[in-house]
Amino acid sequence: QVQLVESGGGSVQPGGSLRLSCAASGSISSIVAMGWHRQAPGKARELVASITNGGSASYADSVKGRFTISRGNAKNTVYLQMNSLAPEDTAVYYCKSISNPFRIYWGQGTQVTVSS
Repeated sequence: QVQLVESGGGSVQPGGSLRLSCAASGSISSIVAMGWHRQAPGKARELVASITNGGSASYADSVKGRFTISRGNAKNTVYLQMNSLAPEDTAVYYCKSISNPFRIYWGQGTQVTVSS
């Protein structure tokens, strides 16, 4: 089992920045990748960014050049630096981990609101 706890959400004006953090506990040695998804009201949950243990990162087209995903030195944390935020980035952001053997775990979510 892996437990994930997010932090760092909040409200920001358009053009602002936020940094989300996610700390994993439990069977962290089984984790092979971590990432962030988001879900806006009335929309499906979508992948924002992901990163493997080797540091290979991928991003949704909508956030490329604005968001940066990174892992902590201890590999049990993942961060999402969000710059140039826009109202369409408003959503609940969920941390995700993928373990080997294959298993997906989710955090409880943290709200990000971008509004003037």
